[in-house]
Amino acid sequence: MKLGEVVLLKTSHRGKIREFITSVSDDKFHTDFGMIEMSELLEKEPGDKVVSHMGQEFVIQLPRMPDFFRHAKRTGAPIMPKDIGMILGYTGINRNDVVLDAGTGSGILAMYLGSIAKRVLSFEIREDFVDVARENIRRAGLENVEVRCGNIVDEVKGLDEKFNAVVLDTMDTPSVVPHIPSILTPGGFLVTYSPFLEQTGQIRKAIDEAGFFEVRTIECIERAMSFSDRGTRPSTSRVGHTGYITIARL
Repeated sequence: MKLGEVVLLKTSHRGKIREFITSVSDDKFHTDFGMIEMSELLEKEPGDKVVSHMGQEFVIQLPRMPDFFRHAKRTGAPIMPKDIGMILGYTGINRNDVVLDAGTGSGILAMYLGSIAKRVLSFEIREDFVDVARENIRRAGLENVEVRCGNIVDEVKGLDEKFNAVVLDTMDTPSVVPHIPSILTPGGFLVTYSPFLEQTGQIRKAIDEAGFFEVRTIECIERAMSFSDRGTRPSTSRVGHTGYITIARL
């Protein structure tokens, strides 16, 4: 491994898995189970083990986006992986695409997009959220994701580049939609996310007036399965609804 490389250190304690995300360095990494000499990882590969000064073994892994989702600092309720999967699946965002994201929040969606797309530009209106998102993105080692502080309602009017996809997760989305055709490449996708049907209806109206086609609004319900000696059934511990996704093409 090399200096600066982001790693996931995984161990088991009393039957529970504990994970830590850090990076390879010349420093010591402090955990509940002792200190780890991170320089030792320079001579190791993913799958190898490193031992703390208290004798606790950690498996070295390379973190992926679900790991960053679990460990990222939160500034509110992030968009969930099930919804991110729908966005990626229906737009086909790939390594050649430049993506505009608005409503950064904790930066979760921007991170997933950045792990696939060529470049991501994300806008967040709150400075404190921007700081958190930038730190999460830095920890993920994503140099192709830029977070700017600004209101997308105003910022969209001054953008002078084209995007292959635009993803909007803000209360002001209906006001932003009319400006999207001028910055979206032919055949590009607009994606909007809203937790409420009332706002989704306003978004659909704005999309229709802006001349998009192939418009669809979908809801992705996720149900985990519960296994016990009595039988198997859908779990009742979580609500499957999160929000409504509208996808349109120019």
